[in-house]
Amino acid sequence: MTVTEQTAPVRQGQPAEERHAAELAFLAAQDPGPRPPGWALTPRAVVTFVCGSDGVDLALPGRRAGLPSKLVIAPKFVGERALVERCVVTLAGERGLLLTGEPGTAKSMLSELLAAAVSGTSALTVQGTAGTTEDAFRYGWNYALLLAQGPTPQALVDSPVLAAMRAGRVVRVEEITRCLPEVQDALVSILSDRRITVPELTSTEDAVVRAAPGFTVIATANLRDRGVSEMSAALKRRFNFENVDPIADADAEAVLIRRQAVAAVQRAGAAFAVDDAVLDALVTVFRDLRSGRSDEGWDVERPGTVMSTAEAVQVAASLGVAAAYLPAEDVLDLLPGHLLGVVRKDDPADHARLLGYWDGPVRRRAENGSAMWRRLWDLRGSLR
Repeated sequence: MTVTEQTAPVRQGQPAEERHAAELAFLAAQDPGPRPPGWALTPRAVVTFVCGSDGVDLALPGRRAGLPSKLVIAPKFVGERALVERCVVTLAGERGLLLTGEPGTAKSMLSELLAAAVSGTSALTVQGTAGTTEDAFRYGWNYALLLAQGPTPQALVDSPVLAAMRAGRVVRVEEITRCLPEVQDALVSILSDRRITVPELTSTEDAVVRAAPGFTVIATANLRDRGVSEMSAALKRRFNFENVDPIADADAEAVLIRRQAVAAVQRAGAAFAVDDAVLDALVTVFRDLRSGRSDEGWDVERPGTVMSTAEAVQVAASLGVAAAYLPAEDVLDLLPGHLLGVVRKDDPADHARLLGYWDGPVRRRAENGSAMWRRLWDLRGSLR
C-alpha cells in the first residue's frame, strides 16, 4: 500500500476500550465464570486480555450475534504474566495498586488496559502534577450554580475519583508522586473509609458519597524522576506496590518495538518500510546502554537518561516516517542523530558516553566484519 492509499485515522489517541472493543466483547461472552462485583470481565479474562491467549483460538460457548465463534487474543503488555496476575488479584480485592518503575516501562499502558478490562472504561483519570489540587481527588463546584442556588447536589462537580466511587469503577492516578504530599494524602481516607464527605451538604442524603462495589485506584509513579514528592507512610500502606521492569527478552522487545512503530507510522498516513536489520541495531544499542554491558560481555558506560523501550519505539517510528516521506536518504544514516537526541535529554555528559559507546562496541563489531556496524562506525562524525 502506498502513502497516498493510506486512510487517515479518525482521531488521535483512541482509549484501550475502543481500540480493543471487539476483544473485550468476545471475552465477556467467552468466559461466563464468576466476576467480582462491578467487573466487566472475569479476573481470568482480564489477564488473557492483557497478556494474550498465546496464539490459541478461544471459542465461544455458543453463537452470539455480532461476535466470531473463535478469536485469538493478541498480547498487549510484554512482561511477566505473574505480575499481571498479581495486579488483577489486587484489584479484585478492592485494594489500591501502585505501579512503579523507570519511565518508559509501560506502566501507564498497563493501568489503562487493566481499567478498560475491569471497568469497561479507562477515562476516569487524574494526571498528577505539581499543580494538581485536592479537588482532583474529591470534588469541585459549578460556581454559577453555587452562587445562584447555594451548595446543592446539582452544583457539585464530581472528580474522576468521586465518579468512580459512585459507579464502582477503577480510577487511574498518573504520576501520583508528582502531586504535593498534602494533595496525595486526600487519598488516604478515600482508600480507608471508601467514602467522601461533603460538609457543604450536611443534613442532606448527599452529604456522604459511599463507594459502590468494584471501586479501586490504580496509580503510577516514576520514582527516579526529578521533582518527585515522597509518599507518606500512611498512603503507601494503602497500596500494593508492583514494579514494572524493562523487558528482559531482546526478541520480545524487538517485536514490540516493531509493532508499536508500525502502528505509529500508519497513524501518520504512511507504510512502515524500515529494514529489520536496522531495528535490530536500534534494539541492540538501547539494550547495551540500558544494561551497561553488551551481549559480547563488553562494558558500556550507562548514560544518565533512561534508555527505555518507549524511547526506542519513538526512534523507530521517526525512522519509519523518514523512510516514507523523505526516502532519498538511507534510513540507517539517520540512526546516530536520533540516538543523540535521546541521550541529550537529561545530562550533557551523556553525549560523551554515547561517543564512548561508538568507540567501544560499535568499533569492535565493525572490526569483526559486520557491514551494518561498519556503516554505523563510519557515521561517528555525525555525533559531534
